Amino acid sequence: MTTDGLPNPEVVQLQVADGVGLITLNRPERRNALHRDMYEPIQTSLRQWATDDAVGCIAITGAGEGFCAGGDVRGGGKRRGDRPPPGVDETTSALLADAQTARLLHESPKLTLAAVNGAAVGAGLALALACDFRIMASSASLIPGWARLAFSGDFGGPWFLTRLVGASKALEILTANAKVDAPTALSLGLVNRVADDGDFADAWLSWARELAAGPRQAHAFMKENVRDALHLPLSEALPRESRRMSQSARTPDHREAVRAWLDKRPPDFSRSDRPGAGTPDRSSGGAL
Repeated sequence: MTTDGLPNPEVVQLQVADGVGLITLNRPERRNALHRDMYEPIQTSLRQWATDDAVGCIAITGAGEGFCAGGDVRGGGKRRGDRPPPGVDETTSALLADAQTARLLHESPKLTLAAVNGAAVGAGLALALACDFRIMASSASLIPGWARLAFSGDFGGPWFLTRLVGASKALEILTANAKVDAPTALSLGLVNRVADDGDFADAWLSWARELAAGPRQAHAFMKENVRDALHLPLSEALPRESRRMSQSARTPDHREAVRAWLDKRPPDFSRSDRPGAGTPDRSSGGAL
């Protein structure tokens, strides 16, 4: 916190432009290591943007040369006075509250994109893996980091890594503290795209705007369908999928897509009325 007890607005920058809700971790001097003042504004914005019609895509990146160096083990968590060290339950509760940042990114009904401009380490790696899509600068790297400090992993990093590469490969990367470069990350499916450093800013921003300009309700339902595929048998997933398909057929975005198809032009979803776009109807049986 700042000296007046208010959150420090400088450690994270939040803005909405061209349909993209952008989170910029802003501690370049510390490679954007996570600061305690970051969590509340990021989590608040993620909750607000989930139902904000002005936001079609959420992107997260880092200022300067690093994406995120993970938790700041040298930052501000010092004990004061004669207070005894916290117990396991207390530290678990505090860590879990901070780790909701990764869950909110992962479960947002909006498409989420990590623009990995530099090293993503530990919890920073987890935040990148929590997103739906990842684009990586050619010089960037993914580093678990936990093993170096004899930590087991947090912010859902082991969970996301296992889902993406499988149990054995995930455990190998975690225990070896393997530094994964951009070409390797692409081959493993840890990132979707790699861009040259000089083109990176234009590449990720163009992709984010493209995602934001799409049919937001359909995208939200697609995310639910994919999530269902990870844990439901087909017999249970099909009814949910079918209901979402029927609901998407009744959206303004679908009507605009049909008009565009008939007119032989690209759809312009900004022309469609978007009440509640991107927010699934909870009565649909959706997973989110």
